Amino acid sequence: MAASTVKSAPVRTEAEEAFRKYLAELVGTFVLVLGGVGAAVLAGQRIGFLGVALAFGLSLLAMVYTVGPISGCHVNPAVTLGMLLTGKMESRHALGYVVAQCVGAIAAAGVVLLIARGAPVGYSAAVEGLATNGYGTASPGGYSMSAAFLAEVVLTFLLVLTVLGATDARAPVGFAGLAIGLVLTLVHLVGIPVTNTSVNPARSLGPALFSGGRALSQLWLFIVAPLLGGATAAAVYRTLFRPVAQIRAATAERATDRERAERLASDRTENRTPV
Repeated sequence: MAASTVKSAPVRTEAEEAFRKYLAELVGTFVLVLGGVGAAVLAGQRIGFLGVALAFGLSLLAMVYTVGPISGCHVNPAVTLGMLLTGKMESRHALGYVVAQCVGAIAAAGVVLLIARGAPVGYSAAVEGLATNGYGTASPGGYSMSAAFLAEVVLTFLLVLTVLGATDARAPVGFAGLAIGLVLTLVHLVGIPVTNTSVNPARSLGPALFSGGRALSQLWLFIVAPLLGGATAAAVYRTLFRPVAQIRAATAERATDRERAERLASDRTENRTPV
């Protein structure tokens, strides 16, 4: 058997790595909003609350396994805040993540609107809402502002705590995406009648920009409440999962990259063709 040379992966600069992470977050958020908001706007009358909840959950489940290895698949500023506060990511990437998430959500909402306008009777985001989030008369069930705020805080807390726990080093390997996708489905089943379910400031921002009016005036709640829920989840996680020794985010990221490179090198070695 002849010896085979294993080529090492090209070394990327820090700027290139950061760009890959931001692009992954943009794509992941785009798919989440396209899948969830698209299902609500284009098929909501046919599939109902359960179908829309599953669309959001399945979109996130798919993205966890697709872009998760690159950026962690936050696709949500509240998740990014939770990761930041628990030391699971470097602070220098936080703003880039949030900007990428908002851009992805806006782009996806725009695509959904363009498709909806192609219907025989047309579509008006200002009139029909584009699956925006709201309270009072803008709530599907007419829930008050205080009820909407509480629901968004608690449901975001549940989502972010699940993300933090499922991605903990002590969690079962390979099942994070399933847990995260299912919990997003659950929070939508609970929250759709109350606020149309946000738990994600980027998801709320995209449709609101195209709908304008009341959706924009109520947008503050769907930024503040999810961030508060994410921060609360981070505090609870740090109490429940406090490690014996704290590990810096940069160290953890380097370890993950090194392990991935070692696995790739091992795969190449095992798959060498004997001659």
